[in-house]
Amino acid sequence: MPFQQPPLPYPMDALVPYLSEEQIRFHYGKHHAAYFKNLNALVEGKPEEQMTLREVVIRSTGPVFNNAAQAWNHTFYWNCMAPKGGGEPAGELAQAIRRDFGS
Repeated sequence: MPFQQPPLPYPMDALVPYLSEEQIRFHYGKHHAAYFKNLNALVEGKPEEQMTLREVVIRSTGPVFNNAAQAWNHTFYWNCMAPKGGGEPAGELAQAIRRDFGS
């Protein structure tokens, strides 16, 4: 089965005003999708086609690695954000930010 781009964990407009719906549509719908399309073309009929995405990232090199890693990275990126998520850093992280960036 080809590698499939997972659905976003929220609606396309859920991160406004930090990311616009247009930005998400382009980044997710074109950019992220292209990594899956390219990866599937590169591994068709090869052993990597039967691996998980994580296994391909760990075991491959060159263009297969590049596309698999970007597909994985972007999936991670989308899952690290949440509507109304985040908030102010606390503890050691907050102290390091204030120390290093003054805010």
